[in-house]
Amino acid sequence: MPESDLDLLVGAARAAGDIALRHFRADPEIWEKDDNAGPVTEADLAVDRMLRDHLCAARPDYGWLSEETEDDGARLYSDTLFIVDPIDGTRAFIEGSKDWGHSLAVVRHGQVTAAAVYMPVRDEMFAASRGGGATRNGLGIKVSTQTSIRSADVLATRPNLAPEHWKDGTPPDFKRSFRSSLAYRLCLVANGRFDAMLTLRPSWEWDIAAGSLIIEEAGGWATDRSGNPLRFNNPVPKVDGVVAGGALHPRLMDRLALRLPGADYPR
Repeated sequence: MPESDLDLLVGAARAAGDIALRHFRADPEIWEKDDNAGPVTEADLAVDRMLRDHLCAARPDYGWLSEETEDDGARLYSDTLFIVDPIDGTRAFIEGSKDWGHSLAVVRHGQVTAAAVYMPVRDEMFAASRGGGATRNGLGIKVSTQTSIRSADVLATRPNLAPEHWKDGTPPDFKRSFRSSLAYRLCLVANGRFDAMLTLRPSWEWDIAAGSLIIEEAGGWATDRSGNPLRFNNPVPKVDGVVAGGALHPRLMDRLALRLPGADYPR
């Protein structure tokens, strides 16, 4: 029987971890990207090459979008494509932190259909297929049932609590936590270890595609900052922020300054 997309992603994510760990805490070569886009290491580039060779050989009819591959727009003519962040959390990788990983997704007609996020130092594999549920290291996971904002623990950076983002200029009173990798933040919410995550600035698709499906298959919701469903393979591969969580999601949406009337998210 042919290998499923999910099995393909999980195997590739583990292989990516093997490559990255050889460079981790080993003084890898580092460059700064143009336009202040952040650092990239020889590990990012090595993982990117392996993933592209391996995944595209297995699915030659799929398009390709990766943070570390120049986007030539050919993906826009593909119904199905891979969206990959070879190392999500490169700064954490450089600093020697555990909070970096590999984020791999298959997107079909704008929707994520299979996803894997692997955190090699922690040996945590998060995975999901559309309609098939979400897992951490092979065991099913579910989002938090927390409904009280005051009692919630939310993954977010400090700028997300600026008054202009919230109704009446009043940020919600929740505990704020942080992890370097956006993909890992989404997975931690899917696993119920945190109640929600939010990032209110435009977000690159490779950071969030895999984690968004893992959240949804764990029983939660991942929308843009206005409550719209996330769609991928956009001409400019960004979405307008991400708000993700379990039962807390609609409460956060009610507090945000930008909310579309009738937006399709649960009450």
